[in-house]
Amino acid sequence: MISEQQVTKWVESYVAAWRSGADKDIAALFTANAEYHELPYATDWIGRPAIVEGWMAREDWQQGGWEFEWALLAINGDTAAIEGTGTYTELGTFANLWTVTLDGRGKCSMFRMWNNQVES
Repeated sequence: MISEQQVTKWVESYVAAWRSGADKDIAALFTANAEYHELPYATDWIGRPAIVEGWMAREDWQQGGWEFEWALLAINGDTAAIEGTGTYTELGTFANLWTVTLDGRGKCSMFRMWNNQVES
């Protein structure tokens, strides 16, 4: 069973890594066999090396123009459900639903994200 404190630490680290764009910060969030699904109903998944490469290839505006507010919905064993609102300066506001599976050390092994643009 993961704790609310572990979830909070992971999400805050995720937001900080997204803003910094540092590959070491990004890689530190995920286990070696991490899966990252941006389309959770699809069978495709992105492994940790691709996550790091993708984040490092972001456009300049993505690195500095993102704000995120979030709340923990529930914890079920090692998985947390999180809702949030992310705002990009250039793109508008997105509603997010995440499920994040953490191991005993607080690293993510499975991340699923649903996005829905709510205004531009």
